[in-house]
Amino acid sequence: MVADLLTYHPTVAHLLKLLSTTLGRDKLLRLVQYISRFLSFYLYRKGYSAATIAPFDAIKKQFGMTRKLMRVGKNMESLKAASTAYDEKAVDPMLKYAAVGRHLGYAGYLTLDSIHYLDSSGIMKFNNAKRISDTANKFWFTGLVFSIASSVYTLRRIAERHASLNKQEAEHSLEEKKLVKDQKSVRKQLLSDVCDIAIPGYALGVWGFQGMDDGVVGLAGTVSSAIGCLAAWDKTA
Repeated sequence: MVADLLTYHPTVAHLLKLLSTTLGRDKLLRLVQYISRFLSFYLYRKGYSAATIAPFDAIKKQFGMTRKLMRVGKNMESLKAASTAYDEKAVDPMLKYAAVGRHLGYAGYLTLDSIHYLDSSGIMKFNNAKRISDTANKFWFTGLVFSIASSVYTLRRIAERHASLNKQEAEHSLEEKKLVKDQKSVRKQLLSDVCDIAIPGYALGVWGFQGMDDGVVGLAGTVSSAIGCLAAWDKTA
């Protein structure tokens, strides 16, 4: 009876649907990876033994490697998205070029990250592996800067539109509901990007990120991963 309840429960069915997608598996793996990164640092700072820390450190590294492999080929999606964004005619120029910059940044990151996977997995060794990794992070950082700029600009436009609506009209209009929905979505994306930019920023030692440690980066990655998981969950509803 209990087995039947679990088997046919809609939440279980939804979870299986999520896990059947590459996106869903990647987001869940990423969440566990960054939770483990935080716990690994936290336990180290608290003076726990190496044996206690080792499983979390292994999860952090192995899940990271698994996700690198899963991302191989995704650079083509970003290149196509950049091309599509550039061809858009009826879009605000600021949002258009921010989208192009974002997708090109991600494409560069994913391309170099896949090359770096060959080295880190031992398939093919490169003398300049560190440089490849750093350049990949620079592309990722750049893509996130464009994404953050786009979100900030979009929130400003939404606020301006809110102000232009008549208060009485706004309470009942469909446009008001759409603006509120769009605002929530953009704010969520902005939070995710602000958390994510700490990861390449810390790895590169960018000004403003040097004072961070693995614990802060792990927490930032956990927050953005949780947002990504919820988004993937909603997509498979």
